[in-house]
Amino acid sequence: MRKFLLTAASAVALSVAVAAGPSGAFAADWSLETAAAPFKGTEINVIFLDRPGYRAIIKLLPEFEQKTGIKVNYEIVPYESTREKEVLNFTSGGDLTVALVDLVWIGEFAENGWILPIDKFTGDAAITDPNLKLDGFFPLLLDAFGSWGGVTYGLPFDNYSGLLFYNSCMLKDAGFDKPPATWDEVMNVYGPKLTDASKNQYAYALQSRRGETQSADSFMRFLWPFGGSLLDKDFKSNLNSPESQAGLQFRQDLAKYMPPGIVSFDHAEAVNALAQGQVAMITEWSAFYSTLNDPATSKIVDCLAVAPEPEGPAGRLPALGGFSLAVAAQGTEEQQKASWLFIQWATSEEIARDYVEAGGVSGRMAIYEEPDIKANYKFVEPMVASWQKGVPEFRPRFPSWPAISEVVAEWGTKMQLGEVSISDGAKEIGTRMEEILKQDGYYDGSKKLLQ
Repeated sequence: MRKFLLTAASAVALSVAVAAGPSGAFAADWSLETAAAPFKGTEINVIFLDRPGYRAIIKLLPEFEQKTGIKVNYEIVPYESTREKEVLNFTSGGDLTVALVDLVWIGEFAENGWILPIDKFTGDAAITDPNLKLDGFFPLLLDAFGSWGGVTYGLPFDNYSGLLFYNSCMLKDAGFDKPPATWDEVMNVYGPKLTDASKNQYAYALQSRRGETQSADSFMRFLWPFGGSLLDKDFKSNLNSPESQAGLQFRQDLAKYMPPGIVSFDHAEAVNALAQGQVAMITEWSAFYSTLNDPATSKIVDCLAVAPEPEGPAGRLPALGGFSLAVAAQGTEEQQKASWLFIQWATSEEIARDYVEAGGVSGRMAIYEEPDIKANYKFVEPMVASWQKGVPEFRPRFPSWPAISEVVAEWGTKMQLGEVSISDGAKEIGTRMEEILKQDGYYDGSKKLLQ
């Protein structure tokens, strides 16, 4: 909690400094058009994903380009290829000027010097909006997605909370007038009544395909609420603790209320299973609300409801995922400044309404206080509730995570398939994970124990 308060306080202080500018006078006459005038004709380059939040910002791009004269070149890349593509670009002196930084890439990108701290730009009143309002972001998001080692590198963009999406009509038909509040209820109360294998109907679907989906969306989702964690305070495996084992065993036991072949389900399959009425509940990212609420892709629009993720014995500690946008260090000075202007605009309070209405999820607090936004978007209140408390290191954000994620994905999948016991699988992950951390210098004092 102390770290959280310090981060929030620092954001407030920096917002005041930004608004005042170097001279202490507030830049009341600042405008994006004026700030961008020296960079007219500059081209900046960024990777986007094929997800609602990116389609939303693409819809709004003409407004930015018209105001600024800055051309935003984007390439749409599958998530699974994005980190590899960005790392190759940065290590080979490529053309990316804006980094799309996943929650779990921030440590790697920052420690390698591929992205720049925002204080390189916030001290320049000519290119920093006095209404930047860093304290207007949810503090958890600014800390988790944009900061590393106490330094802020990026601004939250396309941020997700794990939510419980459910078919209220299926629940009502089974005798329920509200969603489950706890994982215990999912297993012991809702699961039996909502599952009928003879009709190919199931209570719940957990996206678990091998890869980051397995390691993040499936495996890690059941550690924290049960009081477990990947690592202990000394960066040794905590997977064989009673709490971690309880969470992983719960996941295993819950499979009887899921469709067959759940280990092959990625996000698209889980979302579609709910959208087509095959399952009653899924825990998915807030960004998929627009897909589930679209009559073109969902049969349950009138029955769609959203709640926070269920609580475990340790409380409600939902999945946390998403990205920040940061200025790439490899760009020219003009490109860096133009990229900073784009990042401020894309994450600003000014366009938050348009962004949300186009299908995006903003990291700004103010937009979710608007009565019509709360009324029209069912995911807002449970998402905001989730962001009041969360675990920034839901997945460790250090540079070692990609290698560890592969280990977790491999052995987490074997656990779910019954090819290895929960205990033996956890031991195997722990051994391999500690070997990676040892090689990376976390046990000999070469690196700080930051995650």
